[in-house]
Amino acid sequence: MALLELYTKFNRVWIPDTEHVWKSAEITRDFHPGENALGLLLEDGTEHQYPVDPSEPSLPPLRNPDILVGENDLTALSYLHEPAVLHNLKVRFVESRIIYTYCGIILVAVNPYKQLPIYGDAIINAYSGQNMGDMDPHIFAVAEEAYKQMARNHKNQSIIVSGESGAGKTVSARYAMRYFAVVSKSGSKTRVEDKVLASNPITEAIGNAKTTRNDNSSRFGKYTEISFDRRYRIIGANMRTYLLEKSRVVFQAENERNYHIFYQMCSCAESSEFKSLRLSSADKFRYTCMGGDIAIDGVDDKKDMEETRRTFSLLGLKEDFQSDIFKVLAAILHLGNVEIKSLGDDRSSVPPRDPHLAILCDLLGVRSDMLVRWLCHRRIVLVAETVVKPVARERALAARDAMAKQIYAHLFDCIISRINTALQVPGKQHAFIGVLDIYGFETFDINSFEQFCINYANEKLQQQFNLHVFKLEQEEYMKEDIPWTLIDFYDNQPVIDLIEAKMGILDLLDEECLFPQGTDQSWLQKLYNYLDANPLFEKPRLSNEAFVIQHFADKVEYQCRGFLEKNRDALYEELVDTMRASKFSFLGNFFQEEQKASSSKSVKVKPARPSVKPANKQLRTSVGDKFCSSLSLLMETLNATTPHYVRCIKPNDEKLPFEYDSGRVVQQLRACGVLETIRISAQSYPSRWTYIEFYSRYSILMSHVEADRSDKKQTCKNVLQRLIQDSNQYKFGRTKIFFRAGQVAYLEKLRLDRLRGACVSIQKHVRGWSQRRKYLKMRDAAIILQQYIRGKRMIRKTVSAATLKQGWASVVIQRHWRGYRMKRIYQVVRTASVTIQAFTRGWMARKRYKKMIEERKALILQKYARAWLVRRRFQTMRRLVLNVQLSYRVQQLRKKIEEQSKENRGLMERLTSLANSNSQTVDRLQGLEIQLEKVTNQKVSLEESERRSKEEATLMITQLQKEMESLSLGKQMLEKKFEASIRESKEKFDQVKRSLLDEKENEARLRKIAENNSEIQKQDHEKEVEALKEEIKRLKEDRVGLQRRIEEGVQVNSDLQEQVVQLTKHVKVIPELRRDLNNLQNQRNNLDRQMKEQSEQATAKVKRTVRQILGGLVEEEKLLGLTPHDSEIYEPDDLLKAFEGLQEATRILENHQKEQKESYEARLEGLILKMDHLQNENGKLQNLFQEKSNVNENIRQEVSRLSSENSVIPELKQQVSELQRQKQELEGLIRDQSQELAEKNVEIRNVLHRKITEESSQRRYFEEKAKELEEAKGELQGRIEELVEENAHLKRQQLMEGEAKNKLREETSRLTAENMDFEEQLDQKDRLIKKLQNQIKCLETSQKAKQNTTSIIPKEFLGMLEYRREHEPRLIQNIILDLKPKGVVVSMIPTLPAHILFMCVRHADYLNDDTKLKSLMNAIITAIKKVVMSHHRNMELLSFWLSNTYQLLNCLKQYSGEEEFQKQSTPRQKKNCLQNFDLSEHRQILSDLAIHIYHQLIRVMQKTLAPAIVPGMLEHESLQGISSMKPTGFRKRSNSVYNEAESYTISSILQQLSNFHAAMSHHGMERCLIKQSIKQLFFLVSATTFNQIMLRKDMCSCRKGMQIRCNISYLEEWLKEKELQSSNAIDTLRPLAQAAWLLQVNKSTDEDAKEIADNCTELSPVQIVKILNSYTPIDDFEKRVTSSFVRRVQSLLQDHEGSSQLMLDTDHRFQVTFPFCSSSMALELLQVPSSLQLDFLTKI
Repeated sequence: MALLELYTKFNRVWIPDTEHVWKSAEITRDFHPGENALGLLLEDGTEHQYPVDPSEPSLPPLRNPDILVGENDLTALSYLHEPAVLHNLKVRFVESRIIYTYCGIILVAVNPYKQLPIYGDAIINAYSGQNMGDMDPHIFAVAEEAYKQMARNHKNQSIIVSGESGAGKTVSARYAMRYFAVVSKSGSKTRVEDKVLASNPITEAIGNAKTTRNDNSSRFGKYTEISFDRRYRIIGANMRTYLLEKSRVVFQAENERNYHIFYQMCSCAESSEFKSLRLSSADKFRYTCMGGDIAIDGVDDKKDMEETRRTFSLLGLKEDFQSDIFKVLAAILHLGNVEIKSLGDDRSSVPPRDPHLAILCDLLGVRSDMLVRWLCHRRIVLVAETVVKPVARERALAARDAMAKQIYAHLFDCIISRINTALQVPGKQHAFIGVLDIYGFETFDINSFEQFCINYANEKLQQQFNLHVFKLEQEEYMKEDIPWTLIDFYDNQPVIDLIEAKMGILDLLDEECLFPQGTDQSWLQKLYNYLDANPLFEKPRLSNEAFVIQHFADKVEYQCRGFLEKNRDALYEELVDTMRASKFSFLGNFFQEEQKASSSKSVKVKPARPSVKPANKQLRTSVGDKFCSSLSLLMETLNATTPHYVRCIKPNDEKLPFEYDSGRVVQQLRACGVLETIRISAQSYPSRWTYIEFYSRYSILMSHVEADRSDKKQTCKNVLQRLIQDSNQYKFGRTKIFFRAGQVAYLEKLRLDRLRGACVSIQKHVRGWSQRRKYLKMRDAAIILQQYIRGKRMIRKTVSAATLKQGWASVVIQRHWRGYRMKRIYQVVRTASVTIQAFTRGWMARKRYKKMIEERKALILQKYARAWLVRRRFQTMRRLVLNVQLSYRVQQLRKKIEEQSKENRGLMERLTSLANSNSQTVDRLQGLEIQLEKVTNQKVSLEESERRSKEEATLMITQLQKEMESLSLGKQMLEKKFEASIRESKEKFDQVKRSLLDEKENEARLRKIAENNSEIQKQDHEKEVEALKEEIKRLKEDRVGLQRRIEEGVQVNSDLQEQVVQLTKHVKVIPELRRDLNNLQNQRNNLDRQMKEQSEQATAKVKRTVRQILGGLVEEEKLLGLTPHDSEIYEPDDLLKAFEGLQEATRILENHQKEQKESYEARLEGLILKMDHLQNENGKLQNLFQEKSNVNENIRQEVSRLSSENSVIPELKQQVSELQRQKQELEGLIRDQSQELAEKNVEIRNVLHRKITEESSQRRYFEEKAKELEEAKGELQGRIEELVEENAHLKRQQLMEGEAKNKLREETSRLTAENMDFEEQLDQKDRLIKKLQNQIKCLETSQKAKQNTTSIIPKEFLGMLEYRREHEPRLIQNIILDLKPKGVVVSMIPTLPAHILFMCVRHADYLNDDTKLKSLMNAIITAIKKVVMSHHRNMELLSFWLSNTYQLLNCLKQYSGEEEFQKQSTPRQKKNCLQNFDLSEHRQILSDLAIHIYHQLIRVMQKTLAPAIVPGMLEHESLQGISSMKPTGFRKRSNSVYNEAESYTISSILQQLSNFHAAMSHHGMERCLIKQSIKQLFFLVSATTFNQIMLRKDMCSCRKGMQIRCNISYLEEWLKEKELQSSNAIDTLRPLAQAAWLLQVNKSTDEDAKEIADNCTELSPVQIVKILNSYTPIDDFEKRVTSSFVRRVQSLLQDHEGSSQLMLDTDHRFQVTFPFCSSSMALELLQVPSSLQLDFLTKI
């Protein structure tokens, strides 16, 4: 459609205006080609004729429809021109209070001159990860785009922030760097991002100043490169500065200030750190008071100084460096106050007593005479001589100011260099993002060298910007396969050539600076001569000291005064040498000779003619040359990066908040290139829509035939070809449709006409229906009235008195007849009912009586039957018990009889042997008496021989004494053996004692297991145990008697040996008996034969004895080694060898008994350890009691304090009484437990004491026996002395010795046999106990079987699972680590792992095994933590283990024994409580673990749900037929290709919530936890959706409010469906619901404002105002919210309390609670499935 066709009636246009630049007017009639005027109606109601040239009609620009006004992107406007841009910015800034707007790739930022709540961390997190066009324009969106492109494309990025002074460049650059610092936290501990942000206060202090346009104007350009590593985290930064305004140090215009740092120092002049600088107020120094104002409203210089020093320290700049900086700055201030007096026309001097001069020289460390000399003199070097010439005061002042500027410039560069050093962190830079904060195009009343350089830099940046925009447009067209046509755009290369080319302005300026006598006028004259022909260079008409350049933005007139001096930036060499010679090294380093770079790199944007660099040193170091070099380096850097543009606009010069000056704004828009971007876009296809957006918006213009949903792209093509005939007005791309300017407005007009026609048609039919309905109602009412009136008339005509009487009589007759008939019917029915009731009640009574009789008979039968069954069961039980007792007692009697018979046989054998030995002794005594008589007769004859042999006898006595000593040693050895035998007896006693203790433990366990058995079985069992104890005691006594007999035999043996020795001595003494020896030789031979026979018998007995002792302990070869090898024993040596074999066998037996003793000692140690454990537990309980008493004491003190402070709270008394009651209960419990433990300890002590006393009594008994043996020994010695002379019976005594040895062997063998019998008896007792246990179990089963003969009762389990310690890792592995939450078993019983683990915990508590319990609990907690950490993203597993951890926690509470957790427990559950351990500490650990799992589960669910919230709640249109979309035209640079593969709806959100709910329910999670989880997810949905509304202006519309309210209703229905209304999740949706209501409600009158203030209670005033300002109509039928209405709402909300935060905190977590829920599951009925592979667990 042609553009001229759009100039029709009611359309609006823009016409120029002197005050507002453009103003709106409405066309009063259609315009036709050839007319010379356009009829318009202005907004104030006046008519206006706009002149038009008929030959070349230049019509005013058309105004966009209101639906397109206020767009986020200026390129989305249908008509792209200057007034449309200006009006769109005004609407957004003034009415919507939005400061950011896109213009293609540019972000236009209008300075609000007010703090706005749109820069918090919540806003940063909201923009992080979003595409650039998805949300409202923002500086964070540009920063995110740069960060995302750097990470995706691995290419460096740049953000170019430009604008004139006061537009907000510095703040915008600061927010961009803050965004990078927040979203890309560095991994190092140096916190580089904090240092990067900390550099801003320092650079602002030394480089910013107050100007007439801005209180914090940057007087230098800054390019900050923020470096990133491969993980895109900040690792450092680097800063480059451009063109510092040094002249501000020595000169400020009116109402301006010097750099902030000077005023900050002066404000702290009185502090101790600055005393040495001798500063005073800023108005006392010339360099700080020239502008008049020394303070800024709302700025505290002293506080800013503290911030500056803090950031110095944060960057690592030490105190010494800071003091040097402040010393130099103070010296500059004092230098400005140095007074220079004039001594004539060409002479000047400095007073020698100038105080500031002395302070200056002292601070800088320079000589005052040299400084004064070279300030007022100049050295001129001629050919033949050097002349020192005085200078005038003006030139001396210029030298002073030049020195101040030079020192400050060096100081500035030094600080920047040190900041860059501090921002460097070790690490390789992978990429960087540069932030360029540079001055925008400037034009003042007086423009000098600084403005020239600034505008030159902006020309270079504009050229780079134009090329970049052109390149992006070309890439977009090529991507969409649109034919590319060349676009004519402004190229400012001629202006750049005019400035930088050979014989250009800068070249001529450097050339003029070469001449010492060169002046500004001579240089200006050269410009006129060389550049007069250039159309971009002009000479002013009224001035000969200026020149004009036509820049891309505007014409600028520059005053040539000062150009040469500023370009030279010269300082006398003598002053430089003076500074270089300073004792202050910090200052001296400033003036060292610097080496320049050898060459400079070329740039991509080259000038038309390359510039020639002269070899003169002074020219190379000029300011213009330096600036060109740095600018070339900057352009090269920018060309190597992907640029992003931010254009800052200053809305007014008065710095008023949200005031819009159209003249100032349009001037800046022209200067910053925004309008050039608009012009480039308007020449091609500025409006770009995706096919989906076009189909959704303009489906109303489609016919039913065209509306094909299967192929929307072809449908859009068909519709466009029908609606717009000119195919050149649009192009079809791959994913978008491109429109020429004005075509979208035309389509909107067609859509509005269609909607208007549809509205008229609907109104027509509705009004017709309404009128018809009203007519029908009136017609029906008229007919009814007519009926009543006509009926009344007929009654009046026909009714008389007779008819009335007849009618009344008939009524009376009818009444009586009907009454009679109804009475008869009632009587019949009543009689029938009574009859039926009588029969029925009789039948029921008989039936009830019969039932009672049957029940009575059944009760009698049951009584007798049960009595018979009970008697029969009792008789059977008694018979069984009697049989068991009888059999047991018979066995005991049999064993006792057998043992008694064995003992009797042994005693009889011993008695016979003793009688034989006694008779033999009597015979020997008689023989000795006879021989004694013979000896007395021979005594006299032998006395003489005795004297002779006396000497020999003395010798023999000495020998015998030696033998006696050896025999005494043997005696000692025998005593040691005696002690060893005592020890053996003790060991055996210990063994018996341990066996008794083991039996006692077995008894206790059996008693605990068979606690429900009958009392008779218990008594019998106790009697049997007592009988066993008595029998064991009797066996002990027998063993002691046997040991005593062994000792007596050993003593007899020793006495006999002594007797043999003494008899041998007497034989040698009596030689007269030799004759008798011959007689006795024959007897000896006989005795030898007898001994041979006895030796054979002894050999056999020894073999037999050894075999009996060691038959079951050693092998056959060892037995053969211990017995004699010869068949006969002839000599005493052989007998000794046999005896040694017996001793070896005895030693082996002793070793075996010692091993048994060690095993019994180990068991005793176990008992002692158990007793120690009980004592430890007692100590723990006492400590717990002490802690509880301390806690109670603290509570009592706190209660007393509270009662003293506030005595009006009676609830405290109740709490105190309750706590005291709990304390008494706890004390009673602890007292009972301590008494029980004390009783147990006393019992153990008594038992041990009794055992010790028994052992001591036995020891005393053995000592008495030893004494008796000593006495017997003395008696035997007396008898042996009497029988000294019995030589004849020597052989007989030897035979007696052999017999005694044989008896010893027999006794030893008998003792060994008795020991073996004792061990066999112990084994028999153990077997008997086991047999009794089996019989008890059989009796129990038989009794249960008889109690219920019809049904089989299963085993009664205790709800515990037994496992061995080595199986603990398998248990943890199978039940926790390897368990999958999707198994069949887990599906049936989700909390099965928790119950199994708790049953294992109960078993450890039942065993009172502290180590096992702690190991199991620690293993459970560690394993759950490991599973959660390794599967921290698995929602199913987290939900499963949260449910089981919570269930385990509930089990620990329910079975803890505490009353508050047992209110709902069954008696069986109360019986199964933990008995020995308090697991409150483990409960706390499990609770913390459950909280951690809950938060991790919430994070996983939120991460899964988050992508669907915004598309499902906001973008998806759940109400069909109500489209909330509007033309956007966004150019999404991050995601330009439209992707509809993954689209979310409200059903997606509900489905995801259902999945979460199903998973949690499937895993058996308690309903209270499910409610808390759903509430947290609903809050996320509400907060995320609400935040998107706050940040997306396109979502603030009435239709979008309807969509949101519909989606909220879906969520409410879902809650009702899942029965989760009590979770309070719906309360979290209130802010969102109120925001949706606010979008739908009327917003025009005062009543509407009051209603909004009353109803929006969940929204803060900031949020309400933001929604009202962002409200955007979708169609022309809706109205915008006026500023006056917003102000009325604000006034009503002044008293409302609310947060100043704009966003809701999506990371907010509601406090999670784990209320106790009692479990009804019976642990004893729980079955462990075989699929879990827990076969090592045993149910008890």
